[in-house]
Amino acid sequence: MSLFGSLYIGVSGLQTSNNALNTTAHNMSNLDTIGYTRQQVAQGTRTYVTIAKSNKTNWKQTGLGVNYTLTRQERDMILDKNYRRESGRMAFYDISASALEEIEYILGESNEGHEFSEALSGENGFWVAVEELSKDPTNSVNQNLFVTKAYEFITRASAVYDSLKEYQHNLNKTVVTDVNKINAYANEIEALNRKIMSIEAGAEHANDLRDRRNYLLDELGKLGSIMYSEDMTGYVRVRFEGVDLVQAGIVNEMCLYKDLETGFYTPYWKNLATFEYNAEGEQVATEKGIENAKVFDLSAEISSQFNTDIGSLKSTLYARGDHYATYREINDINKDGVYEEGWYNTNINQSLVMNVEAEFDQLINAVVTKINKILEDAANRQGQPPESYYLRDENGNPYQLFEKIVEEGDWTVDNIIINSELRQNPSLLTFRLGEHSEDNETTELLKKAFEEAIYKLNPNVQTPVCFKDYYKNLVSQIANTGSVCRAVQANQTVATDALGGAREQIVGVSSDEELTNMIMYQNAYNASSRYINVISEMLDHILTTLGR
Repeated sequence: MSLFGSLYIGVSGLQTSNNALNTTAHNMSNLDTIGYTRQQVAQGTRTYVTIAKSNKTNWKQTGLGVNYTLTRQERDMILDKNYRRESGRMAFYDISASALEEIEYILGESNEGHEFSEALSGENGFWVAVEELSKDPTNSVNQNLFVTKAYEFITRASAVYDSLKEYQHNLNKTVVTDVNKINAYANEIEALNRKIMSIEAGAEHANDLRDRRNYLLDELGKLGSIMYSEDMTGYVRVRFEGVDLVQAGIVNEMCLYKDLETGFYTPYWKNLATFEYNAEGEQVATEKGIENAKVFDLSAEISSQFNTDIGSLKSTLYARGDHYATYREINDINKDGVYEEGWYNTNINQSLVMNVEAEFDQLINAVVTKINKILEDAANRQGQPPESYYLRDENGNPYQLFEKIVEEGDWTVDNIIINSELRQNPSLLTFRLGEHSEDNETTELLKKAFEEAIYKLNPNVQTPVCFKDYYKNLVSQIANTGSVCRAVQANQTVATDALGGAREQIVGVSSDEELTNMIMYQNAYNASSRYINVISEMLDHILTTLGR
């Protein structure tokens, strides 16, 4: 090869080393950039020049130098998929653990001032008032205490139930936020797909755009179960919960259906739903129309085996539920008031908030209806008007300590108030029989009502409890569930961190390694420069000295 040809070999070394230094500097400048993937230089040989052919093993060839082939990203597809799946599972249990902590806070003796356990069975609670009444039923102080503590009991019960409903609405806001995020991520992934395809149609590699797309896939994986694949053009197709989200240049956005009664939002796929039209000709989503278009099947069993425990959005929907639960649903009476076998286990048991609402409402319903029944039976034992007006109002109706706000409604927490007449004049509950004796039988029945262990939290609990222990068991159940959930969360965090660490070893930038590469490429650059200087001096010697 001529000396002038040798100069090009040196130039190729300078160019390649310079590009490699730029790549190393790019890595160093993005040392702390979230989602950045380490880039590595790939070098290759330029085309060889064949000087002569022979029958021997090796041909006579000379090289034309080094070539900067490409800048590739260092990623492991298997680690990426495993990490995204496990980070989604971790997000699921993070939300569940957080929801259980909030429920414990609402049920516990918080600064909110609910203190329901104190109102029920504390030192100054409803149970103590019943005990005092049984000691001296005709004492006006005890009668007043009985009605006052009943009022405190139902007031604090309403505060607890309202707080549970309020928390459902807070979770409902999170649903909207998460769905908006999913749609935003999907649209950005589609835009990145187009840019990447356009750039990589030439000789360049859109590594920084790929970094952003991979980051979005990481974030999308935390919100739900995703599957994705990349074709030969660099386009990534994404499926969310088994349905195409990004495909063939189209983004299938999620929509939200708002329940008119509760205001709860249900995510659904617009392209799978059927719509009705209003008077203005606008499309209107209906509950029936989105039935087969819902993003999540919340009746499915939560299981790691079937990957139904992935994604914070799904966990939020599970925790929130789709309505305000009542005591009837523990007995498989659905939200429309119709018996449906297995309704509780399918629709209530897996929702953290709805399950607590149903069990709590069952306690209040049992206390209220039992006490009212005891008072009604006491009045009936003494006969009907006009023979007896014992424990009856001026119209001859038995006094009821608790009344319904809406008469057509059921005995649920948010439909119960204290009898205003008795609250103003508790002495109307005289507990004094016609012969001026005390009605100890009725007060003993009231006392017994609190001590009878005949109530179960739900159909899956076998041990019956009394009023006094029901609430304690309810709180204990939530605490135990929270403990289990936090243990799963901790284990899942360890697994996700391990996968994240393994992935970071591949995609992460090491300052020590990059500095080492920088020194290596700098030395290679200097070597190429010296090589060119030697060739230059040789040419100079030939032209100026030997050429005379």
